[in-house]
Amino acid sequence: MAYSHGELINYANIARDCAVNAKTVKEYYQIMADTLMGSFVEPFARRQGRQVISKASKFYLFDVGVAGAMIKRSIAEERGEQFGKALEHFIFMELTAHRSYTGRDYPINFWRTKTGLEVDFVLGGGEIAIEVKGTTKVSPSDTAPVNAFIEEFHPKQAIIVCNERAKRKTGNVYITPWRTFLEELWQGKII
Repeated sequence: MAYSHGELINYANIARDCAVNAKTVKEYYQIMADTLMGSFVEPFARRQGRQVISKASKFYLFDVGVAGAMIKRSIAEERGEQFGKALEHFIFMELTAHRSYTGRDYPINFWRTKTGLEVDFVLGGGEIAIEVKGTTKVSPSDTAPVNAFIEEFHPKQAIIVCNERAKRKTGNVYITPWRTFLEELWQGKII
């Protein structure tokens, strides 16, 4: 489970790897969620304009460090795929903490098309789109999924949380350093 952490859950593939029934795997995931060892993130599907993934969920463990320890992840520097996955998980944990501590109880979803366009977190039923990138320089290709979401759903804010040094805006997308994003989140400026 740790290796598919933060990815779309494919119960059949996991069951095949573990030599158990897919229904059993699904029940184990539910037990993890019920005992607060992790959380499901459901797909956002207000309307079906594009071919959107609307059935498969994602699952995040309750702690970034535990997830990293399970896969023996070692992050020597703040860049690369492993850092990006850890940063995405960290942002998810902050969003769930914010939702809980503020009592706002807004939904946290993700959006992904069958062609691979993905927005990591969609808050408040489509009000806010958040993509997390572990890069120090967001490229135009990094903004494509967020721009596709903007085109289809017109959120109030679209943000790429990253490891750049300063906040900037490109088109309708705010490129925001993760520390700045967290400050704005807890100050009530995001949602």
